[in-house]
Amino acid sequence: MENMNSEMHAKRLLRKIVLAFCATLAGAALSGGTALADETSCSPYTPLIKGQEDLVYVWTLGVKGVGDGSDKLVTVDVNPSSKTYRKVIHTLSLGGRGEVHHLGLSDDRRYLWGGALDSSKIYIFDIGTDPAKPKLSKTITDFAQKTDFVGPHSFIALPGRMLITPLSNNEDHGGETGIVVYNNKGEFVTGHQTPKERGGDGYGYDAGINPRKNVFLTSSFTGWNNYMMDLGKLMKDGEAMKHFGNTSVMWDLKTMKPIKVFQTPGAPLEVRWSWKPGDNWAVTTTALTSKIWVYTQDAKGEWQVKDVGTIGDPAKIPLPVDISITKDGRGMWINTFMDGTTRYWDMSDPMHPKEIYTKKIASQVNMVSQSYDGKRVYFTSSLLANWDKTGKDDEQFLKMYNWDGKDLKLAFEIDFYKEKLGRAHHMKFQARDLSTLKPLESAQSVPAQMARK
Repeated sequence: MENMNSEMHAKRLLRKIVLAFCATLAGAALSGGTALADETSCSPYTPLIKGQEDLVYVWTLGVKGVGDGSDKLVTVDVNPSSKTYRKVIHTLSLGGRGEVHHLGLSDDRRYLWGGALDSSKIYIFDIGTDPAKPKLSKTITDFAQKTDFVGPHSFIALPGRMLITPLSNNEDHGGETGIVVYNNKGEFVTGHQTPKERGGDGYGYDAGINPRKNVFLTSSFTGWNNYMMDLGKLMKDGEAMKHFGNTSVMWDLKTMKPIKVFQTPGAPLEVRWSWKPGDNWAVTTTALTSKIWVYTQDAKGEWQVKDVGTIGDPAKIPLPVDISITKDGRGMWINTFMDGTTRYWDMSDPMHPKEIYTKKIASQVNMVSQSYDGKRVYFTSSLLANWDKTGKDDEQFLKMYNWDGKDLKLAFEIDFYKEKLGRAHHMKFQARDLSTLKPLESAQSVPAQMARK
């Protein structure tokens, strides 16, 4: 009964947030206003693991009363030939809680950057010297002071640098934000505001790079005031419900200037580009409107976006969160948090995708990461500390499945509460031997070389 009541309560809360959000969209239209270690999600400049990954790093939120209660980087051995396969082999505690969220690999894959959405700290780990035992190399504590932004979210490697997408600003902690570049030493280089003109709302979330076209695409979510608020309280705050992102932006990679703003209502989250040679499209999904949006260039070379699919039954509030696209762009995993389900979509025709497989992973599921060959698919559970389900539905885990193209079969799972670790969020893979890894060929293209200068 407790489990059922918890699930029903969570569904009612999410239904309220979506209805309130849709009402806000309708009001804007009437008034003339404008409305989460996935190898294929790595920067194209990062050397890739195309064979068996050896390790998975899990960015884990601390929970009071669970272990030491602190955020931590958890290292799991995932190579079947290893004696410690399926086991946690290392933890690195941060000595406090700051709402850790996403991770990003450097352009040489020897360093791992991780951000905290509440404290706005950035942690840089040495994962090259001894990949099985990461060491904290540097902590950036003045991100807000240097950039005027807060909530560093995504970390996407550039040659010698790191592109960072914060979620909020240091003035009013709302959703207006921008993009930031640091060098590999962890020093601030430059920052740019997300556009508010030409239909923009100034919000941000994730980013994805296309070196061949000298562009990158950013999405949008909400600011610190909302993402740190208790979900139940947020539902009752009509003003707060007006502050979710409805746009995405295409940028020039070399100049870091916006090219075009797109209307993608409903909090577009993760951004992925197809890596198939010859492909020229990107994809995102909207959390609050359950839509798939695909970006392509028209005959004149101008970027356009189209709503190409609906995820689940929007009336049941599935809440699409993370996505993972296959290396050939022909398939994509979409996780829906509220029903704890993963969905596999056939993307061979990206303008007319089809859902062809679904599987219940748990009471809640957030991040999904697949190996480069697509044969192994990993899942974690936590969305945000104040947004996760409660009671028996608050399952926290790392699960790995084998995928044969027809069915997911569980290989192993680790209960992060039983292991006294905390809430499992983002993942990144690592190899013990980095000497043979190479980045995508597209990162060596002429436009990509020009973008380096």
